[in-house]
Amino acid sequence: MLKFEDLAMQPASGFVPPSVAKEPGDPAASLRRVTVEDKKVINSKADVNQLVPVKYKWAWEKYLAACANHWMPQEINMSRDIELWKNPAGLTEDERRVVKRNLGFFVTADSLAANNIVLGTYRHITAPECRQYLLRQAFEEAIHTHAYQYIVESLDLDEAEIFNAYHEVGSIRDKDEFLVPFIDTLTDPAFKTGTPQSDQDLLKSLIVFSCLMEGLFFYVGFAQILALGRQNKMTGAAEQYMYILRDESMHCNFGIDLVNQIKLENPHLWTAAFREELQEIFRRAVELEYRYAEDTMPRGVLGLNAPMFKEYLRFIANRRCQQIGLETLYAGAQNPFPWMSEMIDLKKERNFFETRVIEYQTGGALNWE
Repeated sequence: MLKFEDLAMQPASGFVPPSVAKEPGDPAASLRRVTVEDKKVINSKADVNQLVPVKYKWAWEKYLAACANHWMPQEINMSRDIELWKNPAGLTEDERRVVKRNLGFFVTADSLAANNIVLGTYRHITAPECRQYLLRQAFEEAIHTHAYQYIVESLDLDEAEIFNAYHEVGSIRDKDEFLVPFIDTLTDPAFKTGTPQSDQDLLKSLIVFSCLMEGLFFYVGFAQILALGRQNKMTGAAEQYMYILRDESMHCNFGIDLVNQIKLENPHLWTAAFREELQEIFRRAVELEYRYAEDTMPRGVLGLNAPMFKEYLRFIANRRCQQIGLETLYAGAQNPFPWMSEMIDLKKERNFFETRVIEYQTGGALNWE
C-alpha cells in the first residue's frame, strides 16, 4: 500500500503525515516546516512536495516564461508546404532528403528527451521549483513530437519510413545509441544519488542532454529547415521548427543553470578527471553530428554544405563548454550562420514568413505593441 511518505520521495527528517500531525501552533509542527536552507537541487532532505519558500528563483522564472510561450502545431498553416511537396518540381531531391532525414531524427529524439525527464531526471532532482520546470519541459517535448507528426501527416509521408529511421539510418541510429546509456543510467530503478560516483553520473547525464542533445544534436536540423524557410520553401514546417528552436534553447539554458547550481552546491564533483571525461564526450558528440550533416547533405544544398557545419558544430561545442566551465576544445572556431543566433534572439518581431507573431505567448501575456 502506498504511504504518504512515498509521495515525498525524500521527505524531511522526522516527517509526520498530516493525519498524526500536531496542531499548527505546536512547536513540533513548526520544526517540520521547510526553510530555504533545507533545499538543495540534489540530495535534499526537505519535502519535495513543498514549492515554497522558493529558493531557486531562476528556475521558477524559466517555468513562468515557458508557460507564456505556449503554442500548438495545428495553429500553423501547412497548405503551402503541402502544395510544394506534391509538386514534382517544387523541391529538389536533395531538399526532400533534408526534410525526411530531419523528421526521421526528430520524431524519436523528443520522445527520448521526454522519457529521460519523466522516468529519470525528475526522480533525482529534489528542488520543487526545478521539478516544476521539468514538468513543463516534458509537456513541451510532447508538443514537439506532435509537431513532427503533424508535418509527416500533412505531407502524407511514409510513416513507417520516417518513424523507423532511428533503426534504419546509420547517422540517426548512431546519435540515438550515443544517448541511450545516459538515459539508462537515470531510469534504472536501482540508481540513487548520494555518493560522489552516482552524483557525477547524474551530472554527466544532465550535461549530455542539455549541452549535447538539446544544445548540439538539434542544430544541424534546425539550420537546414530554417534555411529552407529563408528561401520561402516549406514555410509551415520552418515556422514550427522556429518555435521548437525557441523552446529547446530555453531547455538548454535551464539545463545549464541546473548543472551550474549542482556544481556550486557540490564542488567536490568537478574533478580534473571528470572534466577530461566530459571533454571526450563532447568531442564524440561533435563527430556524430558532423556525420549526420554529411549524411543529410551529401552535396551542397540551400547554400549550405557539410564542411560549413563542421565549423558551426565546433563553435557551438566551445560555447557549451564555456557555459558549464570547461575549457574550449576548438581554438578559433567561428559561427558561419549568424542568422541562426538572430532566430533565437528575436523578440516581439514578425517572423520571416509574416504569418504570426513570433513571440507565441498566450493571449493574456501578449504585448501587441
